[in-house]
Amino acid sequence: MTKSPYLDGQLLIAMPGMSDPRFERSVIYMCAHSEQGAMGIIINKTTPMMSFGDLLSQLDITADDNKAPPEELMAMPVLFGGPVEQGRGFVLHTSDYFTADSSLPVAENIALTATVDILRAMAKGEGPHRAVLALGYAGWAPGQLENEIQHNGWLTCQADEELVFGVDFEDRYLAALRKLKIDPAMLSSESGHA
Repeated sequence: MTKSPYLDGQLLIAMPGMSDPRFERSVIYMCAHSEQGAMGIIINKTTPMMSFGDLLSQLDITADDNKAPPEELMAMPVLFGGPVEQGRGFVLHTSDYFTADSSLPVAENIALTATVDILRAMAKGEGPHRAVLALGYAGWAPGQLENEIQHNGWLTCQADEELVFGVDFEDRYLAALRKLKIDPAMLSSESGHA
């Protein structure tokens, strides 16, 4: 089987020389990548002072039977998913929750849903087993991401469920580098050629 040239379901890890401060020390879960461009969710940067509970309040979503969602869920931070469409919410989640008309399968066990229905399901305790919620996404025009990778902007590695959902947000950058067996102190912002 030939390995796909596309990065769906993989992680992008910003190199130290990343010149765009929005992406500095970012770990991005790639949701879609094709010749038409690329789209991913930054999974290690939180939106200041915004939790899942705050979002439910803003959208006037309540759990059934006046039963409050678990405190842990209500306190879950909302991530800064990227600079594109920052007013739009995206839920990256395990594929145990899936709706045919609104969930995008990304990898074997991970999907992306961008409808308010998943927030309602989560509030009722009927959502996915594991999830991260983000506002906005990172997007690239055709060929743009490939060019950035070629010019030493990003490292890539296989994603795994634990890194995407289990590791604390602030630890995901170093955890992703460790997955590649890279010491951050050894990274250079300069690209080298043999």
